Amino acid sequence: MAVDLSIVIPIYNEQDNLNTLFERLTTVLEPLPLTYELVCVNDGSKDQSLTALIAHHQRNPAIKVVNLSRNFGKEIALSAGIDYATGAAVIPLDADLQDPPELIGILVEKWREGYDVVYATRRSRQGETWLKKFTANAFYQTIDSMSPVYIPPNTGDFRLLDRRVVEALKQMPERNRFMKGMFAWVGFRQIAIPFDRDPRLMGQTTWNYWKLWNFALDGITSFSTLPLKIWTYLGLLISLLALIYAGFLILRTLIFGIDLPGYASLMVTTLFFGGIQLITLGVIGEYLGRVYEEVKARPLYFVRDAYGFDDPNKPGEES
Repeated sequence: MAVDLSIVIPIYNEQDNLNTLFERLTTVLEPLPLTYELVCVNDGSKDQSLTALIAHHQRNPAIKVVNLSRNFGKEIALSAGIDYATGAAVIPLDADLQDPPELIGILVEKWREGYDVVYATRRSRQGETWLKKFTANAFYQTIDSMSPVYIPPNTGDFRLLDRRVVEALKQMPERNRFMKGMFAWVGFRQIAIPFDRDPRLMGQTTWNYWKLWNFALDGITSFSTLPLKIWTYLGLLISLLALIYAGFLILRTLIFGIDLPGYASLMVTTLFFGGIQLITLGVIGEYLGRVYEEVKARPLYFVRDAYGFDDPNKPGEES
């Protein structure tokens, strides 16, 4: 049976945050005049998150658990939760409580006003280093200048999605999933709600700078082909400069005679163009690798077991 609101929570090693998470969610959701479910996706946690989730489900049937067969990553776990959610509206929420559940009431109000997507934009980012804030701002500026789709800056996955938007997202089967871009790409009527982001409640984030770098690459390559165009135009520019320089050398030889070039300048030129070629091949390889992942057409995820659903093999159906 479908409910009014589904909260989708990807979980990876969050055992210390679960009690506070469910307490705050219950406090927020119980006064609202709607039915709800909490769809928790265990993304191959190595701690006792799954055991804790099952215990919470036994105490509160509104808490439902999807246990993936291994760690697939947050974007895939979020997609799995959206597949299993039955609500007329769906809200993705991180388990670390950096995005305050107390904002859910405002998201619902805007949804009832007729908005299909109500996304929460970070006005401030507490508990983060200046380097993290700088790189985040640089990423959003870069993707905004490169992508034809406007992706709201300083905006994570925390938002309300109307069922029409959810059904649209479920029609997008790509394997390299940049959910922030997908949320923006589907369109519909959207509005922003500003908020101050809190520090992580407990535990350590698994997002190091290497993972963030790869995440940024996924975002850029998923929503822009500009890097390919840049190297095309750069190649044309270098070829033009080389042609002009060749004409200069021919003219100088005709006027002043043969001049033996120096070894140093020859090596610098060779290494420079060799580096340009390798970078070009790397950019092409990034896109080609993503094409390779897509043509294999593997399922996005596998579910080992699920709790609180009629048929765990049929996402979206529950008792």
